Amino acid sequence: MTGRKCKECSTSISGRADKKFCSDYCRNAYHNQLNKDSNNLLRNINNRLRKNYRILESFTLRDGKTRTTKNRLLDMGFDFQYITNLYTTKKGAIYYFVYDLGYLPLDNDIFMIVKRE
Repeated sequence: MTGRKCKECSTSISGRADKKFCSDYCRNAYHNQLNKDSNNLLRNINNRLRKNYRILESFTLRDGKTRTTKNRLLDMGFDFQYITNLYTTKKGAIYYFVYDLGYLPLDNDIFMIVKRE
């Protein structure tokens, strides 16, 4: 016995000289605990992005686009604060994207939903 201890549960470790954990369970538990705070933030953001994507995906697109109202998007639970990127056209129009699905604000609270090809 070389006196090595598991970083998670402190039990004695046998085996390879560079082994730090006694089992996969302890290795996973150690790293999950280490990254817990950042994981919660990322998980919440990814959940919002996924929900926004599902909402945009629920619209039937004709020729890669369709129109809807802001109220309809809000009623479905769309959160306009969560996007993945912006695209500005040469004419200055700004498209807001959630992965490959996006929207363009038009006049009178109308939005054009598009899919990037």
